[in-house]
Amino acid sequence: MTPERNAPSITKTTAKSGAQRVAVMDLGTNTFHLLITEGTVDNLNILIHEHVGVKLGEGGINKGYIHADAYKRGIDTMVAFQNEIERYNAAEVRAIATSALRNASNGQDFVNEVQQLTGIQIETINGDREAELIYQGIKAAGCLNNGLSLIMDIGGGSVEFILGDYKQIVWKQSFEIGAARLMDKFHKIDPIPNKAIYELNRYLENNLDDLFSAVDGKQIDTLIGSSGSYETFAELTEMNKGHAFDLNTIKNYSFNTQELVNITDWLVSSSHQERKTHDGIDAIRVDMIVVASLITRFVMDKLDIKQVAMSTYSLKEGVLAEMLNPGL
Repeated sequence: MTPERNAPSITKTTAKSGAQRVAVMDLGTNTFHLLITEGTVDNLNILIHEHVGVKLGEGGINKGYIHADAYKRGIDTMVAFQNEIERYNAAEVRAIATSALRNASNGQDFVNEVQQLTGIQIETINGDREAELIYQGIKAAGCLNNGLSLIMDIGGGSVEFILGDYKQIVWKQSFEIGAARLMDKFHKIDPIPNKAIYELNRYLENNLDDLFSAVDGKQIDTLIGSSGSYETFAELTEMNKGHAFDLNTIKNYSFNTQELVNITDWLVSSSHQERKTHDGIDAIRVDMIVVASLITRFVMDKLDIKQVAMSTYSLKEGVLAEMLNPGL
């Protein structure tokens, strides 16, 4: 199985002469991202944004190792990324690894092999640091205000929750309940059965006590979903209304709550084939979007959240913010 690449996931623009170029890689459990930019965080000139469905957690996510096929897909993708970095002459390069690599017994072997083959030094960060970088990305997108928001980043291996406003983080925590992990546990039949949905919700109820304690007594203005599945939710919403929608031109998006409920209802009840053949669903999200929908709906219902937004910025833009604003 080769890594999944989709033409819409690659964005290229013309470079500006003399501008400093930087490259950021977000090496997630499901997707590897490469972002090469120049300019400032507020005025980025994106030279290339590529995401590849490596599915690093496939076959081993809940067993604590990276399966041989997934390992090879990851290595091949990193070699391809290095070729792009060299082609664009990026002056500074950072590669950030999250849940799959930090928890896998052969994660360090992967990190070492990448360095040997490409010279790229991967930084494997913990969940707390991951949440902090996600917050910086959301902040750079202009999603935060004076009110308290709950940021949710649904990855393949982990889910990060961050409470904060535009000034500061109030609370943050990473939970090892990512979409790949939950899909492996609960989404074994498609469409997902009602019994599996019940068991998944019960699992979330039993594993998110720290989140419930953190928000207790607090007024949450908005739930902000960080890129990924939330981009798919937004694209499907606009397609249903017959609107053209280009994620490359926006930083954030506000949902109509009922429209979001309708979209997630459809995704949960859909078959694999229905999702696979839908123009609004990226190939790398066809499987995990069901569990991501269920996590989102659980949090909305449990915390009685009525206002939901999406940020196209996430961890990689948080890393960019640090690179381009060293005093951050």
